[in-house]
Amino acid sequence: MTRPARIALKVGVWGVCLAPLALLAYRAWTDDLGANPISFITNTLGDWTLRILLASLAMTPLRIVFGLSWPITLRRLLGLFTFAYVCLHFAVWSVLDFFFDWPRMWADIVKRPYITMGILALLSLTPLAATSTAGMIRRLGARNWTRLHRLAYVAAICAVLHYLWLAKVGVNDPYWYAAALVLLLGIRAWDWGRRALRRRHARAAVPSPPARPRAENPLS
Repeated sequence: MTRPARIALKVGVWGVCLAPLALLAYRAWTDDLGANPISFITNTLGDWTLRILLASLAMTPLRIVFGLSWPITLRRLLGLFTFAYVCLHFAVWSVLDFFFDWPRMWADIVKRPYITMGILALLSLTPLAATSTAGMIRRLGARNWTRLHRLAYVAAICAVLHYLWLAKVGVNDPYWYAAALVLLLGIRAWDWGRRALRRRHARAAVPSPPARPRAENPLS
């Protein structure tokens, strides 16, 4: 992909990811946030957090399945947008719902499992955002950085559970998100198994070194 095409693609991602915030701002300006504005804002931010997170996790499976290289260039940008949305989602909950009433917030985290999962998702994404720069990749080393960023899958599992346990009966959206995550995890697991099998076959194909001749015992 040419440089102009990559720039255009990233500009498009910026536009798509910022559009929900622009729409929220417009609806707030026109007083069109529904009967419960706080709930509407919280749910919108939460939905887009999960959507962008799953989109970021889909970049590597797209490369695996279709052999495309360009999706990899979008992972960091999508990951940072995910972190921005989850921070806004948490800010609405902590400021507008509780107004920094930390004891009540802690009690809610302990009492409600879906909030516990949401907080775990936020905590899992925090070190990923903090180490998203090229300098941190050099400091950690590529292997350690890759291991750390597997927390993205932990965050996705926690986020899906957060949505599943929060959703009302009859709402099917959480199950679609869960199915998408299972598919993405399945592709990664299949690719890992395929590469492990190749490594095993490669080791088996390497001929063993010839056995050293046994020295004769002169006393025998």
